[in-house]
Amino acid sequence: MSRTDVVEQFPIRTVAALTGVKVITLRAWERRYGFIQPRRTNKGHRLYTHADVEQIRRVLALLDRGVQISRIAAVLESESTGHGASAGRQWDTYSSRMAAAIACFDEEQLDAIYDEVLSIHSVEQVTADLLLPTLAELGNRWSRHSGGIAEEHFLAAYLRSKLGARLQRPSRYARGPRLLAACAPLEHHEIGLLVFALEARAAGFRIISLGADNPLNELAVAHRQAQSDAVVISSSTGPASWIYDGELTSLVRASPEPVFIGGATAVARRKAIVQAGAIPLGVDAREGVTLIVNTLGKRRGGTRALGAKSSVTR
Repeated sequence: MSRTDVVEQFPIRTVAALTGVKVITLRAWERRYGFIQPRRTNKGHRLYTHADVEQIRRVLALLDRGVQISRIAAVLESESTGHGASAGRQWDTYSSRMAAAIACFDEEQLDAIYDEVLSIHSVEQVTADLLLPTLAELGNRWSRHSGGIAEEHFLAAYLRSKLGARLQRPSRYARGPRLLAACAPLEHHEIGLLVFALEARAAGFRIISLGADNPLNELAVAHRQAQSDAVVISSSTGPASWIYDGELTSLVRASPEPVFIGGATAVARRKAIVQAGAIPLGVDAREGVTLIVNTLGKRRGGTRALGAKSSVTR
């Protein structure tokens, strides 16, 4: 658990900005269904934790899957009983089954497992606890296992199809600022970008995704044409020469809006990114989205920039 999970709490207006759910709806969910029970200040103002925000996003994921709101409390209770050691064993079992299907390049069986897990858990939880760990494990097997590269590419292509299709689905909650999201030059791994894009859309952002391997000068042009509110670049591999040869600095100077860098490069090259005028996000998509929310809010006078229009903050 990170330090922010322990101490950081948000007022209801900020939570509305982070999730795309209206303040009046958050209150109704609390009163009628008990999905979220924020603590109260002495003056009665609601304060939400990161765990509360995650719970709200699980509710949104279930609604998007067509689950009736009257049944969501029962589904959430079922999910909560799966935490701890039993949950770990459950995910291990799913991962082993997926690994067996991948080893045979059996997409039909992979689909069956994926659909089975999604019938019980939210897509965010499945992605975080099953798909990405399985992909990472396959990547680690490259040097130890003949055929490991083909297996990793097979799963990556599968995830690109599944996550990309979900990103293309319209979202009733995405009415906030426009983010131009793209992979860095020579970055061909799109999974991290797709995971970020889904997380950002769940927070209410509108996403313009450009996929893999984008020259930074082209991003500057696309940013102007799209009139986006920020640029987010995903980078996890390679020496990132585009940081040191001035391309990133040129992009920052050409953009009146902030430029963010996410992925492993944001950790390994943090100092150079900051010197170029960009903002490193790190590798955690959820924390990155929170940083973007806070940055845009400060630039534009608070979280109203994300569509939280109510002035009542209780």
